[in-house]
Amino acid sequence: MQIQTTTTPQLDWTGDALAIGLWENQTELTGKPAELDAKLSGVIQELIAETEFLGKVNTTAITRVGGNNSHIRKIILVGLGKPEEAKLDTVRRGAAAIARVAKQAKIKSLGISLPVIQKDPKHTAQVITEGIILALHVDQRFKSELENGELKLTTVDLLGLGEQAEAISKAEKICAGVILARELVAAPANIVNPVTMAETAMQIATESGLDLEILEQEDCEKLGMGAFLGVAKASDIPPKFIHLTYKPSGTPKAKVAIIGKGVTFDSGGLNIKGVGSGIETMKMDMGGAAATLGAAKAIAQLKPEVEVHFISAVTENMISGKAMHPGDILTASNGKTIEVNNTDAEGRLTLADALVFAEKLGVDAIIDLATLTGACVVALGDHVSGLWSTDPQLAEEIKAASQLAGEKFWQMPMEEIYFEGLKSPIADMKNTGPRAGGAITATLFLKQFVQNTPWVHLDIAGPVWADKDNGVDNAGATGFPVRTLVNWVCNKE
Repeated sequence: MQIQTTTTPQLDWTGDALAIGLWENQTELTGKPAELDAKLSGVIQELIAETEFLGKVNTTAITRVGGNNSHIRKIILVGLGKPEEAKLDTVRRGAAAIARVAKQAKIKSLGISLPVIQKDPKHTAQVITEGIILALHVDQRFKSELENGELKLTTVDLLGLGEQAEAISKAEKICAGVILARELVAAPANIVNPVTMAETAMQIATESGLDLEILEQEDCEKLGMGAFLGVAKASDIPPKFIHLTYKPSGTPKAKVAIIGKGVTFDSGGLNIKGVGSGIETMKMDMGGAAATLGAAKAIAQLKPEVEVHFISAVTENMISGKAMHPGDILTASNGKTIEVNNTDAEGRLTLADALVFAEKLGVDAIIDLATLTGACVVALGDHVSGLWSTDPQLAEEIKAASQLAGEKFWQMPMEEIYFEGLKSPIADMKNTGPRAGGAITATLFLKQFVQNTPWVHLDIAGPVWADKDNGVDNAGATGFPVRTLVNWVCNKE
């Protein structure tokens, strides 16, 4: 599928289907849509009336254009909501809705005419491209037969945006990273494990010229990574500590680290997840690591002038005679001791040693992202990630990057008094606190492993998976928050 801009106006564009965006309650056409409607003998106004199309966000309507002499065969309408509420994600989601309709209608050549948002045709072209690609992505790797056949859509023309080849190319590279993250998260634990995650990192490094360091178990032992290795003890598959580095050709304008939780399957350990706990979905507990590798793939292609370290301590959390017990005491690589009062709070143990490792690199900022707590899902639901930070400026940078990405975050409090619930009579801390404020105490636990570097923690437990199609996300793994991470890094140039 080729996505490109064209200077051909609406009235003259030729192809299978032309899609136009309409604002909410725009029942009487004006301007260019009215001219197009007149040329098409009133078919657009008739479609609006017949379907009672009101232009509400993400609503669509499609009809065939009569007559053999018509320059297009079909018209697609997409609702954009209220114009005063429009933002870049409005047209991204609109493009996704158009793409799904075009796929269902077996369109081969598609023209899209959506409004320029914030007088910014470059970013408008970028997000429209993202919407198309991500909505059309279908992961059928494990099906013996394709359910929907091959995609018919071969060309997409973006109208009224000028020449935007660079913006479209950028979107394609970002989407490649999102799709990698989606497919890693969606794959079962018998396919994606610590070894294959390391192989994926190796493939990215080989293809893009990145530096790669894989620490094996004995390497981690020498570095004193007792928290990470405590989780890894029960698995027959060896743990892998992945450190992938992108370096620009010139002097970097910043040096940052992105750390993703990489538990490729979480049984809960000896505190095993019970019936109805969703244990069958715990293949996605490496969503943070998947997004980290997805961001690495995109950033390696975009080549910003920023040095980025992509880090993940990857393991399974399993059950065996070697498993860590509730009550065990682990020593992390910064010397902190941890009483394990719940083996199902394992992700923070792996992140602890990864945070210590990252800070020793002397980076300017650290972001960690993890499917860390059910408590965050209870607080913010399935579409919003929790954000905690020790640095107000860094928090604002992430929020700004998320606005362009169309990914939602909500800053949560770092309530220090809640650390009282993590205190242990026999160690420096426990790995879990009381039920109340569980996402906050998890963050305060992680905070013990970052001394001076500006740091953001993202609890992405909700948004990494979608139960049904929503915006650019199809049901299943979403690739959240690759777009935000890439935007953040590129914004630091």
